[in-house]
Amino acid sequence: MNSELATLAQAEEDIDDDEDDNEKDNSESGSDDGDCGGSEPCAFDVPHFPYIDDDVDEEDKERGWRNGAGHTLFSSIFEEDSYRSSSYRYVVVSGTPLKILEHLLSDLRLDDQRGAAENRESEMLLDDFLLTYLVFMSTHDLCQALLGQYPYSMNEEGKDALFRKRKVLRLVSHWSRLYKDFLKEEEHVRSFMKTLYRYVLEDLYEFPSLEKDLKEFQKLLRRRHKQMYQQMSLKENTLQLRSPQTDHREVICCVYVSPDSYLSVHTHPALEARELLRIVALKLDKADEDMVLAVVLHTGERRMLQPSDCVYSESLTPQGKLVVCHRDLTEIMPPFTDCAELCRRPVRLLGINTWDVAAALTHLDWSLFKSIHEQELVYYTLSRSGQTAALTVLLKRCNEVQQWVMSEVLMCVSLNKRVQLLKKFIKIAAHCKAQRNLNSAFAIIMGLNTAAVSRLNQTWEKCPGKFKKLFSELELITDPSLNHKAYREAFKRMKPPKIPFMPLLLKDITFIHEGNKTFHDNLVNFEKLHMIAETVRMIRHCQSNEVIGVDSAEVRASVHYLHIIDNQQTLFELSHKLEPRA
Repeated sequence: MNSELATLAQAEEDIDDDEDDNEKDNSESGSDDGDCGGSEPCAFDVPHFPYIDDDVDEEDKERGWRNGAGHTLFSSIFEEDSYRSSSYRYVVVSGTPLKILEHLLSDLRLDDQRGAAENRESEMLLDDFLLTYLVFMSTHDLCQALLGQYPYSMNEEGKDALFRKRKVLRLVSHWSRLYKDFLKEEEHVRSFMKTLYRYVLEDLYEFPSLEKDLKEFQKLLRRRHKQMYQQMSLKENTLQLRSPQTDHREVICCVYVSPDSYLSVHTHPALEARELLRIVALKLDKADEDMVLAVVLHTGERRMLQPSDCVYSESLTPQGKLVVCHRDLTEIMPPFTDCAELCRRPVRLLGINTWDVAAALTHLDWSLFKSIHEQELVYYTLSRSGQTAALTVLLKRCNEVQQWVMSEVLMCVSLNKRVQLLKKFIKIAAHCKAQRNLNSAFAIIMGLNTAAVSRLNQTWEKCPGKFKKLFSELELITDPSLNHKAYREAFKRMKPPKIPFMPLLLKDITFIHEGNKTFHDNLVNFEKLHMIAETVRMIRHCQSNEVIGVDSAEVRASVHYLHIIDNQQTLFELSHKLEPRA
């Protein structure tokens, strides 16, 4: 395995970053500096939320803010300094949303002011705020607060007003880079961008130095809100809006081939019925001329689809499920508990190299994981399911890999081949771990540990001792004791790119959210937001670099199209047929 690891390490190459990756790097500028370690004191390691009363020095007052009761909300931390014998550093602990935003803007540094450690710390606080603001305020409220911070009255002094305007624009640019296309569909954001753009255009005459900031803002609008920018452009009469872009999402389409099993197809949303039938026919060794695709409604009615119909549609989900059947609308396969074809079913997985299968699983998981945005984890925690498409697909994929392992083992009638399959899956799980894909490694291990598979004593007894020892070692990373200490330590030692076990990551964020109050005395608990942001930023760290793909079409098909039994009763009946209870 060490030689395989060395081969994998040598094969990893740096790739040129595209424009979006550059944006991501910019948004990551403070992620590593936010860690608490070494001689750097942790800004959020405080026992309570202290208040400093009105008798604080005027110099300190200027660095803080006040709530309605007149208290300045600070946490003071003693810090050694190489230039001064001692100093006090003040950081955000709690405050009202508007005051936190005001403080972040006051500490925000422009291009000519960046570089110092305290500035990087301010950028980290800004990152925390933007990643987690939805926990305590809506996007509409944030847009209104930002407009309120943009000086639009003539009463303010010119220099101070200019700096405030530039800082608001810088914060909006950071927000847009961080969220990428997540903000594109927000109606409040579109209205906010239009208003802010109009403000900047009107200010350009009085503040010519805003021209550079305006150009950067125009680039942002062209990149993230292209259609809106074209509508606002002076050339909108001569511009032709482009046709809608192709949907590049990755989806999982489930088509039932028997009453208790389905084929999971990893594909694109534009998949047509004829192409899906070809995939099913290839997977099941059947002729596609005799098959049709239908939608089974909840009423039991079957509606046949035409060959050119698009089979993936969100509108199908509430109506029913996709099934492949004969032209007379009868099932192409009986239930697996009555299926005589199992004895003749080929076990194709046995003929494929285990490292290649693990690499194909890792590449597919990586394509799904790479498309996940950090913000999806926050949306998922807040139960905003409509904005977690990529995350939902990866979670579904994890469950399906576990079910696929169970199905493959229990559909194998031959004892000797079943032992070979056990060995195969144990090696695939080990290779997935070596390739830093703990999502699939977890799924395979849990699939082999389910009751329907683990009870196959004859099969496990024939499995060689070295494989059982390897499986016991792999099981350690799934050990939940001490808050999954074994998994966390193993994952921490891995270098990116790497794929975490996503259900555990979501569990961590949920525990932070539900186990800590969002507000203390009507003030936002910023320590909680920092903990959530730190956990969410793990995605950013894991997604750095790239994973090398797999060229073999046969290997790709083996993991892109999974035949899955989704009926637990059927799985247990198959298990007892293979090895009856003594």
